Amino acid sequence: MVWSQVYDPFGDMLLSACAAAVPVVVLLGAIAFFEVRAHFAALLGLAAALIVAIFAFGMPPQMAGLAAAYGAAFGLLPIGWIILNVIFLYQLTTENGEFEVVQRSIGRISRDRRMQVLFIAFSLGAFFEGAAGFGTPVAVTAAMLIGLGFPPLAASGLSLIANTAPVAFGALGSPVIALAAVTGLDLHELSGMIGRQLPLFSIIVPFWVIWAYVGFRRMLEVWPPIAVAGISFAIPQYLVSNFHGPWLVDIIAAIVSMASLALFLKVWKPAREMVDHDGGSAPASTVDAAPAIPRATLIRAWTPWLFLSVFVFMWGTPQVKAYLDSLWVYKHPVVGLDQLVQKVPPVVATPHAEAAVYNLNLLSATGTGILLAALLSGLVLGHSPLRLARIYARTIYLVRYSLITIAGMLAIGFVTRYSGTDATLGLVLANTGWLYPFFGTLIGWLGVALTGSDTASNVLFGGLQRVSAEQLGINSTLMAAANSSGGVMGKMIDAQSIVVASTATKWYGHEGTILRFVFFHSVALAMLVGLFVTAQAYWWPFTLLVP
Repeated sequence: MVWSQVYDPFGDMLLSACAAAVPVVVLLGAIAFFEVRAHFAALLGLAAALIVAIFAFGMPPQMAGLAAAYGAAFGLLPIGWIILNVIFLYQLTTENGEFEVVQRSIGRISRDRRMQVLFIAFSLGAFFEGAAGFGTPVAVTAAMLIGLGFPPLAASGLSLIANTAPVAFGALGSPVIALAAVTGLDLHELSGMIGRQLPLFSIIVPFWVIWAYVGFRRMLEVWPPIAVAGISFAIPQYLVSNFHGPWLVDIIAAIVSMASLALFLKVWKPAREMVDHDGGSAPASTVDAAPAIPRATLIRAWTPWLFLSVFVFMWGTPQVKAYLDSLWVYKHPVVGLDQLVQKVPPVVATPHAEAAVYNLNLLSATGTGILLAALLSGLVLGHSPLRLARIYARTIYLVRYSLITIAGMLAIGFVTRYSGTDATLGLVLANTGWLYPFFGTLIGWLGVALTGSDTASNVLFGGLQRVSAEQLGINSTLMAAANSSGGVMGKMIDAQSIVVASTATKWYGHEGTILRFVFFHSVALAMLVGLFVTAQAYWWPFTLLVP
C-alpha cells in the first residue's frame, strides 16, 4: 500500500516543524551540550526520528524501520568504506616514517603553520573534494594536519571549515548533476549560476579559515598568499563552471590554486613566520630552512598520496564507474519501501513515488579505489601481505565506533527523508515571502546539515526550491542553485563530517567540542550566502549575475 507523506500533521505548520526538529535537537544537543559519545548520540537521535515519524507523522512502522536499515547500509557503503580505507592508507604511511618525510617536504614549501593549513586544508582538500567528495577531503586533510603536529581540534575544525566552497562541484559535479535531474532545469545554466555565487566565497573562505585558526591580526600578516590561494581558485571555478560544465571545476581550480600558492611562497615570506601552534613566531631570516631530502626518499614518501590522487580521480570518472558497474553491481530494491512512499505538493509539483534501491556497487565505490591505492602503496613501501592484513585489522578496530556512528547518522537522515519531516522544516522556511531568497538558501544549508551531502540536499529540496520560486515570481534557476551554494556551508556541521574528522585525528569522543568550534562559522557563512543570493534576486548590480 502506498503511503503519502503528511507535512503538517498537527494543522499548525510551526508546531509540526517543532516536532520534525526533535531528532535533530536530540542528536546535536546530545553531542554538543551533554558530551555524549557520537555513536550513542546517533542511536538516541535515531530513536527520536523513528518515534516522530511513526507517532507524529503517521509513517507505517515497518516502512520507518526499513528506511533506517536502508540508511545504515548506505552509511557503511559508500561512506564508511571511504573512511576505513583512507585511515588504512594513513596508517601505512606512519609505520615506517614515510609520513615524517611528507611533513618535512611540506615544511620546505613553508614552515609557517598558517601556510600549511592553507595549502593542505583548502587547496589540496579541494582537489580531493572534486575527485571523490563524500568525506574523503576531510579524512585526508585532517589526517595530514594531525601528522604535521597540529592539535586535534585545529586539524579537525579547520579541515571542516575549508571544505565548503568546493563542495557544490564535488565528486566530479555530482551535486549539480543531481540538482538538474530533480528540477528539470538546464545543467549548464545551473552550473553557471552556482559558478557565479561561490567564487566570492572561494576568496572569503581561505581568509576565514586562517582567521579561525590564529585570529584576525595574525591572519592579516599573511594576507597576500591567502589572496593568491583564494583568487587562483575562484577564477578557474567561475570560468570552468560557466564555459565548460560542473565536472572538472574543483579539479582544475584546486591544481591552479596549489601551483599558484607554492610558486608564490618561493618569492614571498612573512615578516615573522609562525612556527608553532601556540602562536610562537620568529623573523623569517632566523628560521632554519627545512633540511634537504634525497630525491628517492621524497618520491617514496609521496607515492601513497600520488596513488591516492590517481585512483580517486579514476574512480570518480563516469566512464570508469560505468565500466566497473558493468562487471558487477547488485541492485536490491528495499521491499516494503521502494515506490511505496509518495511525495506530494507543495514539495513537488506532482505526486511521485520515492525509489528505495540499495546499490551494492563494491567495484565502483570510491572506497575500493582508495583501498587499491593503499594496497599498492603498502607493497611499494615494503610491507608484506601478512603485515598489510594485520594493519588493516587494526584499522577496522580503530574506526569501529566511527562506522557505527556513520551508520546511525545516515539511518536518521533516511528516516527523516522518507517520513517527510525534513520537507516540513523546508516548507516552514519556504513560507517567508519576499525574504525567500535568504531563507531558501538556508534550506540548502539545513539539507546538508541533516543529510551530510550536498547531493542529497539537492535531491531532497531541489524540487521545492523550483516550485516555491515559481510561485513567488523569483528566478527558479537562481533558487535551485542557491540550494547547493547555501548547502556547502552546512557541510562542516553535519554529524557525518564531524565523525570523519574525529576519526581521522584519532580524537574520539570529542565530537561535541568540534561541533561547537565550527557551528558559528557554519551559520555565519550560510547567512552571508543567503544575503548574496537575496542581492542577486533584487538589487542591482548583483541582478546582472542572474541572466
